[in-house]
Amino acid sequence: MTVTNVMPQAPTVGYELGDVTIQARGPLSDAILGMLVGDESRADDLVLTVRSMDAVEDAIRDDDVQLSLFLIYAVSFGSLGQIGAQWEWDTRLIEARVVLERMFEAEVRLQVGPLESPAPRGPAVADALFERAKPTPGPSLSRYIARRADVSQVREHLALHSIYTLREADAHSWAIPRLTGRAKAALVEIQADEYGGGDPQRVHQVMYARTLRAAGLDDTYGRYVDAAPAITLAGFNLMTMFGMNRRLRGALVGHLAAFEMTSSIPSRFVAEGLRRLGFGDDVAAYYDEHVEADAVHEQIAARDMAGSLAEDEPALIDDIVFGAAACLAVEGWATDLTLERWEAGESALRESRIARDITGGGVL
Repeated sequence: MTVTNVMPQAPTVGYELGDVTIQARGPLSDAILGMLVGDESRADDLVLTVRSMDAVEDAIRDDDVQLSLFLIYAVSFGSLGQIGAQWEWDTRLIEARVVLERMFEAEVRLQVGPLESPAPRGPAVADALFERAKPTPGPSLSRYIARRADVSQVREHLALHSIYTLREADAHSWAIPRLTGRAKAALVEIQADEYGGGDPQRVHQVMYARTLRAAGLDDTYGRYVDAAPAITLAGFNLMTMFGMNRRLRGALVGHLAAFEMTSSIPSRFVAEGLRRLGFGDDVAAYYDEHVEADAVHEQIAARDMAGSLAEDEPALIDDIVFGAAACLAVEGWATDLTLERWEAGESALRESRIARDITGGGVL
């Protein structure tokens, strides 16, 4: 079954940001995009929009909120061709970021719900995290890819996954200067592998770029932002918010631990699905790498990083648990949306020109 039906969206103005075009999803992202392409007068629009904002119904799934956060963070990451770098410390953009982060964090805490924390002892913390992240029976996106997905659906998955993977590890690396001692050493050990252990060709971002090219997709960062639903952007925004706020460093550690714990088995399923559809090792290599690497990383993350941080800074235990739970929830909502739409014979992509390129392009 080839999926061509994408989620309808109202047409909006596209803004050229270096090599990519991004459409606004509301007044806030429209003002930010205008600023980033050089129209400084749009800063006034941004201030008026932010200061008149009411609480949105669901900041996690609100397109304007999530695209706006993504763009603000992209200025600090330098992920869109360094466009807008002069705005990084502009007080108006910072004001917008603070307002949006408060809304986003509050909504995540509300929807994740109350959590029970273990005693701040290393083994207890690791056990609690492994229990929370253990695989569950039943349908999953990775199992669907392994057994049922067609080429068009796999291309969708690869394109949506690029929002994170072409910047893989970067959001979690914000925590390096914010940790000390054992937790810092463990985080750096994990990140060193993510960045190729000194080999630039083994950097996971570079490996994923090769995967995209081999699958007939574009490896330019941001190329597929217009096709990404808000919940996909929310997954990347969540880890970035945790990383860029020192008070949330415990949540970032919990997030990374859960992320690593839930990567190895799904990566194996995705690699199986890619080969089932005739994709070669050049496409599957990224996922093969994560089958082994993340099986090791999950132990380091849970025991040496999260467990050590809880022991050394017991006041952070609640945030560690929250970060893990938030990771599992938001990533789960994103994969559930994709699976739900695929099983209905529809696309998980937002309607856009680039969405049509994803679903209609590429011949094995």
